[in-house]
Amino acid sequence: MRYYPVFLNLEGKRCVVVGGGDVAERKVLALLDSGASVTVISPELTERLYDLKFAGRIEHLQRDYREGDLKGAFIVIAATSEMDVNRKVSGDAEGIPVNVVDTPELCSFIVPSVLRRGPLTIAVSTSGTSPALSRSIREELEALYTEEVGTLLEHIVRIRKELMGSDLSPEKRTAILKSLGSRETLRILRQKGIDETRRYIQDLLEGKG
Repeated sequence: MRYYPVFLNLEGKRCVVVGGGDVAERKVLALLDSGASVTVISPELTERLYDLKFAGRIEHLQRDYREGDLKGAFIVIAATSEMDVNRKVSGDAEGIPVNVVDTPELCSFIVPSVLRRGPLTIAVSTSGTSPALSRSIREELEALYTEEVGTLLEHIVRIRKELMGSDLSPEKRTAILKSLGSRETLRILRQKGIDETRRYIQDLLEGKG
């Protein structure tokens, strides 16, 4: 099966996770990191999920899943150890994007292996055929795209805002931003580090590069 890759805006959206174990915990943390409003349905929770509940960061329905629990959900994730429950959740979704962990045939979307570096998000998927290989590829990318890439992007975000408020022509702004995001910038970052990269960017802005 070929999937269409897409990044969703989950800010403030109701996302339902059915299950309260370790796998569900990982899914909940990822959803919270994306700004989602998370409801967890499970008789029991991991210690971390209980902490999130009492901190008011998730809503918890302390019981088994019931028909009707998905009403108003933007996306649904089934992460229980009971396949009958997971199948029920998948069938009840009826047009709501649903992911059943490790069961692609019950999913309308799958979750890739994700690498985050500040504003940078890299998603790796093998279309559900080998999550282990997805993780291995992501781990290789982690070594290639370090935390300094996120620092660089945050610096570029600040410069972009300044440029957009300047009296430079659109063509000049585009040329500068293209240079800031070039392979040369990445090469300097990898070989010389973030401080030297900032100096290189400053030279570009001052017309020395």
